Parts: sequence; C-alpha cells; structure tokens
Amino acid sequence: MSKKIKCAIGVDLGGTNIKVGIVSSEGKTIKKTSLITEAEKGPDNVINQIKKGIYSILSGNEIRLKGIGIGAPGVVTLETGTVQNPPNFPGWEKIELGKIIKKEFGFPVHVENDANAAAVGELIFGAGQKYDSFVMVTLGTGVGGGVIMDKKLFRGEFGAAGEIGHITIDFNGPKCNCGSFGCIEAYIGNQYLVNSIKNELPAHPNSLINELIEQDYINLTPKIIDMAAQRGDEYAVSVIKNVGRYLGAALASVSNLLDISTFIIGGGVAGFGKPLFDEVVKTASSRVLKPLQNRVKVLPARLKNDAGIKGASALVYYITG
Repeated sequence: MSKKIKCAIGVDLGGTNIKVGIVSSEGKTIKKTSLITEAEKGPDNVINQIKKGIYSILSGNEIRLKGIGIGAPGVVTLETGTVQNPPNFPGWEKIELGKIIKKEFGFPVHVENDANAAAVGELIFGAGQKYDSFVMVTLGTGVGGGVIMDKKLFRGEFGAAGEIGHITIDFNGPKCNCGSFGCIEAYIGNQYLVNSIKNELPAHPNSLINELIEQDYINLTPKIIDMAAQRGDEYAVSVIKNVGRYLGAALASVSNLLDISTFIIGGGVAGFGKPLFDEVVKTASSRVLKPLQNRVKVLPARLKNDAGIKGASALVYYITG
C-alpha cells in the first residue's frame, strides 16, 4: 500500500463486539477486524481488547495515519476523551479512554458518543454529504441520535444532545430503561418491540411470524417481522406501520424544535425499509408546523455494515480535515 494514502483508524465500541478498521479519506474500508468486547470483565480488559484490535490491523500495513477515532456508548467529554457510564459496561463510571489510547499509540485520538459518530460518518462519507443540517437516528437495541447543524455536530452543553430515544411521546406510557416513562425507545427499541409482539401474537394465530419463529419466541427478531411483512402478513405490516407512527411523532417534535426536516435513519430496525420510511414521513408531516410539512425528508443511512467503523474514523477527518 502506498504511504501517500491518508488513513484513519475507526473503533466501534459495542457492548458485544469491538470493530476496528482502517478507512481512507475517501471512505473506503481498507482492513477491518472484530473482537469480543468482554465488557463483563471490566474496563481494563475492554481497553486491552481495543489495543489488541488496533495492533492487529496496523500489522503489515504501511499507511499515513492521521489519527484514531472511537465511537463509544455513553456521555463523552471531548477534551480528555472521557467516557462516562456507558450502558452495559460494568465499572465504567469515568474512563479517560482517549488519553489511554493516545499514550499507547502516539497518534491523535478523538472519542465521541457512538450515535454522534454515526451522524458525522453520514456527513463525511454517507447520505448527509449534500445536506447542511440533518438528524441521524439509529434504531437498534436503543434509539440513538446525532444532530448536524450547518455541517457541524451539535453536542449540547455536556455532549449529550441528540438523545432522540428519550423524547416522551406519552407521559403515561411504559417505563423506559432510562427511568422515565413513554420514551420513544420504550416503544421501538429492539427488546421493547419484541416483547410487545410476544404479548400480541397469541391474538394473531394465523400470522406468518408464528411459522417463521417455529413457535419459539427466542427466534423473534426485527428481521423475522420484515420477512413476514414482505410475504404479505397483515399483522407484521401493522407492526412496521406502528413503528413508523411512533417514530414519526417523535421526529415531528424534533423538527418543530430545531427547524431541521431531513432525517437519516440507520440501524437494524431501519431494515424495514420503504414501508417504515413512508409511515414516518406521513406521520411527521401531519404533525409538524405547517411551513415545514412539505419539507420532511427521511433517508436510509448509506454506511450500512461499516457504519460504526466509518463513523468513528470520520471523527478524525471531521476534526483535522
């Protein structure tokens, strides 16, 4: 590989896996690897896994490395690259991850919340390149978000801006893991969604979902729901439309608050595709202020499987150019 190729390393720190990749300034993934996070073993072990992944992809590659970007769950303090209280990471009250990785490798290290990193990734490499302002929404275990305003990431006072999953759509609604009630995440986060379907399926004995999961709820995933919907299952289609309505209602509030009408949606549940997106647009458009109604736009995220790695690496290019 030519030494002239400008590259960055992206680290996607997940609760189950750590994904590490080398990404060129054009957004091409040159090399990548994945390791088990082993979060239950504590911060030191996880940090060693990150180091191991970085050493692994650096081995045998002659590259012009601009820096290392890390997308992590939890609230992040930029100056020190400190990650605070990420969910599903025991013992991570306050870890200066950026300082630790910089000391190990000597390159500039940029740490950011993973949903914010996803937003920057779509801004630099993906569906957000031609937009000045947009809101990134990640649909998975939780519902995350990142806000881009005038080509810049909006972080808020403490770096916690964009927590779309914790917008309340019904203050008498179900309890969310955050401790509040009626959050959008408590309706469409993966586990909440699966639990809701488990409760409803007995009333839909003819649904294809029953056949596809082989009558075993452990097999129930958003992918199964999508498969059933694509085969015309009415109940599965209604589930997807309901997800779109809930999300559309939340995004209408975001649009009214920020005067941003473009939304980029990624993550596993986004795999529902057009039926989901159409319902989001329909609902959001009906709920935003009148001047915004014709401006609501919902786009699929473009970075797909490498979104975490590319988003993290994009932090380097976003900051250093």
